[in-house]
This record gives sequence, structure tokens and C-alpha cells, in this order.
Amino acid sequence: MLKVTLIKSPIASLPKHKATVAALGLRKVGQTVTKPDNAAIRGQIFAVKHMVKVEEVNE
Repeated sequence: MLKVTLIKSPIASLPKHKATVAALGLRKVGQTVTKPDNAAIRGQIFAVKHMVKVEEVNE
């Protein structure tokens, strides 16, 4: 599992990046969501890596 936290606002970013942040389930700066560790999620995180912090969680 991956713990993804939004650390930078997507307001001034590209529409594609805003959509990716929304698809990850992030709405507010500082919000954290837990996502499964798979290729699709990793690809989304890579696209917005400058706006999120990622931690691996062992559950």
C-alpha cells in the first residue's frame, strides 16, 4: 500500500495534472489517501510527483 499526501496546490498546474490529483482522491493540501501499490497508481504518482509525497505502508 502507498500513502499519498498532497503537499502542493494544483491550482496553477496543467489541467491534466489537476485531473490526476483528483483521480487520486486528493482535494486539499495536506490530505492523505492510501492506495494499492500497482503500476497504474505508480504512473499517476509519477505524473504529479512534484505535488505529492509518497510513503510505503506495510499492512
